[in-house]
Amino acid sequence: MHDAKRIEVTLADGRRRPASAIGDDPASDLAVIRIDEARVDEPGLTAAALGDSQQLRVGQLVVAIGNPYGFQSTVTAGVVSALGRSLRSYSGRLIDDVIQTDAALNPGNSGGPLVDSAGRVVGVNTATILPAQGICFAIGINTAKFVASRLLRDGRIRRSYIGVSAQTVPVHRRVVRFYDLAKESGALVLSVEENSPAKRAGLRDGDIIVALEGHAVAGVDDLHRVLA
Repeated sequence: MHDAKRIEVTLADGRRRPASAIGDDPASDLAVIRIDEARVDEPGLTAAALGDSQQLRVGQLVVAIGNPYGFQSTVTAGVVSALGRSLRSYSGRLIDDVIQTDAALNPGNSGGPLVDSAGRVVGVNTATILPAQGICFAIGINTAKFVASRLLRDGRIRRSYIGVSAQTVPVHRRVVRFYDLAKESGALVLSVEENSPAKRAGLRDGDIIVALEGHAVAGVDDLHRVLA
């Protein structure tokens, strides 16, 4: 949906309606769209009940709904295989608390709901591991609710930044022992933006960030998590 020129929504009864984007968040692979000229009481626009992804347990039955390869309203069932996975988004950030399931997903399932046995939406289907079978992922509905609320309010997600480009590097064991560091790696600063918080704080090229606000930083992914 990112940078789409035209959006069209197909309802369950086959009707097609034009829609517009409220906002999208590539860092979590989620977006909010609005059906244009839709009435609240219009038939076929019943809202799905949202569940609580924090209440999910491994082994729980789930159902994935989508349009794989253009086959509309396809349903596949499976179980929650794991919780708390991390998945890299298109923007390069890690998405935390991702649900792993073995409900079969294929191209076209992305963006469809993952529901529990009570019909509550507990996730948004997002990705598969192509060479593998039965390893599929969904963004937890709690993450989706947070992102959607911010997109509805602001049209975009505001995230903290310090203004550096960095890469993950190991820290010499002697340095780790001498300073009693919690991690044996850190985020090497490659460059610092002008007039950024990092510049004002005195960070320079070649520095290694090992903690932020008391949280240990083992690399760029940890830095993203703390800033988020």
